[in-house]
Amino acid sequence: IQNLLEKEKIGTVTGGGTLLNTDGEFSCCNIDIHLNDNNPNTIKRLVEILNPVGIPKGSILQGTEPDFKTELGTLEGLGYYSNGTDLPDEVYKSYDINYVIEQMEKAMEGIGCLYSFWEGKAYTALYFYGTSYEEMKRKIEPFVASYPLCQKSRIERIA
Repeated sequence: IQNLLEKEKIGTVTGGGTLLNTDGEFSCCNIDIHLNDNNPNTIKRLVEILNPVGIPKGSILQGTEPDFKTELGTLEGLGYYSNGTDLPDEVYKSYDINYVIEQMEKAMEGIGCLYSFWEGKAYTALYFYGTSYEEMKRKIEPFVASYPLCQKSRIERIA
């Protein structure tokens, strides 16, 4: 984002952060951007350059003025939660979460990919973003149903 802002000469990234739930899972993220001016055309251009970067739907561009908020984002999110406690020990020893990631991305056929992950006490979350939550889910369900490490997992819409 910093490179795009510099190229367009409209501003700079000044900070950011991540808010976590009580269990340590990501709740939300923010990126602080200082624009060189608050001209409506500059703000419109900011939205135009951010959306192709891969911003989740429902994201908000919020200004320092109390009433300024603009929604942006084009990507839908799928959270896959692999159960880390309720399967037989042999499953955890014999099967690999990296294989799960590889097979899910392959099944999604370019409509989605892994952006991040989180490892909790009971679950490992894989965060995929793409063009359609429903389509990503539909494409990975056969693999999830058949792979032993995917048993007792859950899939949720995250954006």
